[in-house]
This record gives sequence, C-alpha cells and structure tokens, in this order.
Amino acid sequence: GAFFAFGLIGFVDDWRKFRHGRSLGLRAREKMGLEILAAAVFLYVWLSGGGSPSVIVPVINREVHLGALYPVFGILVMVGSSNAMNLTDGLDGLAAGVSAIGLVALSVVALAKAGLGGAGGLEHLAPTAVGAILGFLVFNRHPARIFMGDTGSLALGALLAAFGMLTKTELLLLFFAGVPVVETLSVIAQVISFQLFGRRIFKMSPLHHHFELLGWPEVRVVRTFWLAQALLAGAGIWVMSLV
Repeated sequence: GAFFAFGLIGFVDDWRKFRHGRSLGLRAREKMGLEILAAAVFLYVWLSGGGSPSVIVPVINREVHLGALYPVFGILVMVGSSNAMNLTDGLDGLAAGVSAIGLVALSVVALAKAGLGGAGGLEHLAPTAVGAILGFLVFNRHPARIFMGDTGSLALGALLAAFGMLTKTELLLLFFAGVPVVETLSVIAQVISFQLFGRRIFKMSPLHHHFELLGWPEVRVVRTFWLAQALLAGAGIWVMSLV
C-alpha cells in the first residue's frame, strides 16, 4: 500500500512537471503533507491489524515499546526514506541499484524470520520486488532509456521503510538504506556549513554529484555507490545476527 501511495504522489509531481514543461511539480508543503498522510494511513492500517508499536535494538536484541510515539517514529522513517531515495535518484541506475541491494538484504531478513514463523509472507514479497527492480534496471542503467522520476524513487524509498517496519528492522535501515542516508546527510551538512561558515564542504550535493565534479565518470560513481550499499547491507545483516 505504501509503495503505491507514495508512487501516486510522485506521479502527480512528475505529471505536473511534464505538463508545465518546467521543474514545477507539487509544492514542497503539498508534497510533504501528502507523504505524511500516506505514511499515517499505512501505519494506522498496519497497527490496527496487529502490527507491533516497538523497535528492536540491534546487538543487545532488546525490544523497546514506543506505544503512541511509534506512529510519529514510523512517519519520520517512511517520509525520510522516500525523500532520501529521491535525493539518490540523480544518476542512471543509482537509485534502482541501491534499492535492489537494500531489498536483497531485507529478503534475507524475511527469510530468516520465515524460518522462525514470523515473516508473514514477506519472504516471498521482498524477492519479488527485487526481481521487478532488476528488470527495470536493465533499461535504467547508463545510458538510461527509462527514468523512474519521483514516481519510482518515492515509491522505492517508502517500500524499504515499509519492509523495515514489517520485519522490525527499522533501526537497521541505517545500513539497508545506507547510501540514501549518506546522500541526505551530505545535503544537510552542505546547507549547514554554508549557512554557518559561508563555505561548502562538497563541490555539490547530494554526494554523487561531488564525485562527478571530481572527474569521476558516471558509471564509476554508480558502481562505487552500489558497492558501498552492498557492504553496508552486509554489515546490517551481520549486526542483526549479533545476539
């Protein structure tokens, strides 16, 4: 549900840009409001259906019950993940590849939980999502013939967040969506540095553009970021295994 809701928001944004022939999509306030609403509806339906309003702290394997605070936390995770993926979608194949790698890791998590009887069918859904993304990546890799736009990037970011919540690995999304997290932090750091000191840390943000301006070919940047995401995803699985 989250995938389609955020995809619809992205589609409206893309359609407006296409219709006006300029970079005029949804206003920031409109877009954020719709994303918060979509995330809130997802959380309401899931929690009403028996979802657990708690997070599991990795390594110590401790479950922390958030109660009424969980919807706020969940909205932050889903909206943050979708917009982080949107920032990542700046080079051919980058966001699609990063999403696929993150979902492979979440597939491993779902399969592990299935062995314990707690995956709820996600062990089938997650690999299916990976297959669909890889099929899209054939046409989205450099030189891209198809672009995902906000429709795809917002949907994929929300999908990662949803799987994180459904598998109770919300905190491990810092690994499973590590590259989008770093991309977002690079934008935040760039803005703060310029506002406070009048200097830019990077040649351009998000981070992938910094490497482009250093002279790296687009394909090299994308493959390096894919590798970084694979390493982060592997680290996340390792951290999850620590009990």
